[in-house]
Amino acid sequence: MIQGRFFKPRLRFASLDELNGWLEAECLRRAVQVRAYADRIVVRMGDEVIADHPRFFGRDQTIYNPWHYLPVLVNKPGALRNGAPFQDWDLSPALARLRRKLGSDDDADRRFVRVLAADLSDGLDAVGGAVREALDAGAVSDEVILNILSRLREPPRPASIATPEDLALMHPPIANCARYDSLRGLHAAA
Repeated sequence: MIQGRFFKPRLRFASLDELNGWLEAECLRRAVQVRAYADRIVVRMGDEVIADHPRFFGRDQTIYNPWHYLPVLVNKPGALRNGAPFQDWDLSPALARLRRKLGSDDDADRRFVRVLAADLSDGLDAVGGAVREALDAGAVSDEVILNILSRLREPPRPASIATPEDLALMHPPIANCARYDSLRGLHAAA
């Protein structure tokens, strides 16, 4: 990311209108196809489905999916308490319990959002499992939950290598702490 800033030429515009024109062109999305079915709405771009939502009927309603706003929430955790998408958010029981235990100040919002953001890389099932494990252990901490997720991401340890009979030790080493004590005595006397 840093390399991109160093090696990318700075954009220059002769006027504010030219800048606004460039921004508008960058913000316009490519053509999409919207298919409205009786129970859902599907948005496609080419062969790729980019959105699939249940259909709601009625007027003057705004329906939010808070999970769509998660990347924004990572940058502005204060929106958790005040943002329209997050009002009356139906969280899983484990996440709702964590939210209650963390509290509702700015620091609690930031810590809760750190846990929610793990959904982007680990998935909601893994995050929920890590939250349940941490709560069951009595640890109400974003750091503990993220540590649990990190351990789950670690690759499994490789199976031990079977040693052929020809390479097996004829006389396996024997732990003898008395030998260590006798060596310490020799150095003490010197």
